[in-house]
Amino acid sequence: MADSNLLAGPALRRLRKRDGLTQAAMAAMLGISPSYLNLIERNQRPLSARVLVQVIERFDFDPRSLREDEAIGGLDGLVRRMADKRFADLGIDREEVQEFLAAAPQIAAAFARLYDHAGTGMAEAEDPEVAARRAIERWQNHFADLDHAAEDLADELRLSRGEISAALGERLREKHRMTVRILPAEVMPGQVHRLDLHARQLQLSEMLPGAARRFQIARQVGALEMREAIETLVAGANLPSGEARHIFREHITDYLAGALLLPYRRFLRACEQTGYDLAVLQRRFAVSFDQAAQRLTTLGRVGERGLPFFMATIDRAGRLESFTAGGSGALYPLEGARWPAWIPYGAFERPGTVLTQAVTFAEGEATPRHWFTITRTVDGDGVTCAARRAVVLGIEARFAAELAYARGVSLDPADAVPLGTPCLRCGRAECLTPAPARMASDLPRLRPGS
Repeated sequence: MADSNLLAGPALRRLRKRDGLTQAAMAAMLGISPSYLNLIERNQRPLSARVLVQVIERFDFDPRSLREDEAIGGLDGLVRRMADKRFADLGIDREEVQEFLAAAPQIAAAFARLYDHAGTGMAEAEDPEVAARRAIERWQNHFADLDHAAEDLADELRLSRGEISAALGERLREKHRMTVRILPAEVMPGQVHRLDLHARQLQLSEMLPGAARRFQIARQVGALEMREAIETLVAGANLPSGEARHIFREHITDYLAGALLLPYRRFLRACEQTGYDLAVLQRRFAVSFDQAAQRLTTLGRVGERGLPFFMATIDRAGRLESFTAGGSGALYPLEGARWPAWIPYGAFERPGTVLTQAVTFAEGEATPRHWFTITRTVDGDGVTCAARRAVVLGIEARFAAELAYARGVSLDPADAVPLGTPCLRCGRAECLTPAPARMASDLPRLRPGS
């Protein structure tokens, strides 16, 4: 699990401060002396396997966070950024960079993020969607208390595939004095659901497919029954604007609907039994492909973790519409990039077909990571303007051998399709990402007669 040279002082110090512990109190819980803990936190002693096991067991610690420097390409990635000609006069050498990364990995990551996004426009803190996404990533898209509550409610209602809509509708009627009403499409132009508090109705369009209807009813049940828990999470996220809080709240409410329709233990057991076969999971739980895919990004329960997936949606023009990292550790991957060699861009020519591909991409890191991706197109839920989009699930290839979709697919990194980061920030040769169009001011000037 850990080798004898694992230095993890900053991570351990953040964990201690998160729980409001003194060094003496934490040392007592780990069965070591305060002086030894002090040396570990200052990176003067390695974190042994025995101590790491104690940290995991007593503090609900995810050991994957010890790989946090990999998100910026480790030492090589930071050295590459520091080699920028703008820093040439500072004489920063590799040893200084190594000391900086070891002593303050989070600050190093902050520097790398600012460097990578320099000149890209609005600061992340000012963008409500980015702020909400960061809040979701801090939780790795697993909200344990809500998930347990949703699972208990699903058990209480005895939700099963054939009775989900009836059971949830009955819950709305009995406990919340609210009915579900299906309305003609012409009554709800451009809408698929509407909450009429005056009539005490959840109104759904007749154009809404069955799985989407069940999702909207589950969403309303979750919003009503767990309102206080939702607002506690929103308040705790300390988001900078009302719009960011709204986006975060909507995400959590959607999360609750998924947790009701796909109760954690039953869903995880089905995933493991079927090799995460989404076609089977859709049938078994009466959900859509994208609902099942989104649920796969949430399986982070301590002691009962599923495989760590990310999920993205891409429109036909190649724009990234949404991205959920889950527990995968993936960065927001496509800002400014177009990867025509990646299979989601060809998925629109084969609508409804599940396609797979092994790829590598660097996300601004020195060493590209190896991913296995699963793609299928889905259509909008009953609204004319809701266009077809590609849903992409991704998982590190080292975990993919367990998947039904990986059978017959080479997981050798040498066989993976290499994808590049945006060309203006990437020096890779033989990259399959096309260079962006150059501005006229960037083109070489021709001399008269040349």
